[in-house]
Amino acid sequence: MSAAVGTQVTDRTGLASQVRHWSQRNSWTLALIGLFAAILLITYLIQPSYGPAQLQGLAIGAMPLAMAAVAQAIVVISGGIDLSIGSMMALTSVTAAVLIKDQPETSVAVVVGVLVLGLILGVINGILVVITRVPDIVVTLAMSFVWAGAALVVLHTPGGGSADWLTGLVTGPLGIDWFPRALITLLVIVGIIWIPLRRSNTGLALYAVGSNRLAAFRSGVPVGRTKVFAYTLGGLFSAFGGLALTAATGIGTPVPGAYTLLGVAAIVLGGVSLAGGRGGVAGPIVAVFILALVRTDLTLLGVNSNLSTVVQGTILVGVVMFGSLLTMRRARS
Repeated sequence: MSAAVGTQVTDRTGLASQVRHWSQRNSWTLALIGLFAAILLITYLIQPSYGPAQLQGLAIGAMPLAMAAVAQAIVVISGGIDLSIGSMMALTSVTAAVLIKDQPETSVAVVVGVLVLGLILGVINGILVVITRVPDIVVTLAMSFVWAGAALVVLHTPGGGSADWLTGLVTGPLGIDWFPRALITLLVIVGIIWIPLRRSNTGLALYAVGSNRLAAFRSGVPVGRTKVFAYTLGGLFSAFGGLALTAATGIGTPVPGAYTLLGVAAIVLGGVSLAGGRGGVAGPIVAVFILALVRTDLTLLGVNSNLSTVVQGTILVGVVMFGSLLTMRRARS
């Protein structure tokens, strides 16, 4: 009897220790979730009619940026940076829109083909970075012009179309009104790819290369192949972002927009170190929704759109400074 009680106490202690360890490891993401809940409450106080429909609109608008943030996070974790994500999103978006409009009966094949296109674009970026040994920021900045030009060749002006089933993946609720379908689709796609990767040897290699490339090389990690793989995943999630744009708007837009820079802002706010080797994808996703909700609140308050950008930047700087202070305090202790 006493042995059984002792075993139960040990199990509870072990579970509590695991929960505490998990919460400490994900403290930044949990804090961001709390911040999002607080801002959502403020939004409700500003506009009491804010409800499921508005939340669904928020999720639809944030989904492309969330995909861009995940793409950027994976590349940055591996020690690089990709300034061509917005251009790849534009190219995949217009490609999907043009092909689906011309051949709607083959829309499923078109979506698969666009995802493969994203993989190819990412592979090209990664190979150029590894072979030329030119800094990532220079290579991807140059490639951003290449992919943006290709998008304009495919479609000069916004146009094309989207399939009903593709639009249905991001619009409306899923079961309950408070569960936006766009959010569920986003979490399913990211979870299916990221969770197995994070627990695999390849995922560990991404973090190892980002933390210390020389140490990773001496440990037998294939640095070049790992870098190419990171950019390949970046291209894949950029393609998902382009498809999300097409699904949400019903057309393709050849202009890249500000998704690249906003993606960088989201990963910084989400706790990903620009030095590489630290962070995840959950924090950046939450950060995207925080930035989107802040902009919504400023719009509801009638703040000038230019000033709202200033406010967003100020919030970002403040949060980053706070995170840096916490990091330095932990390092000293």
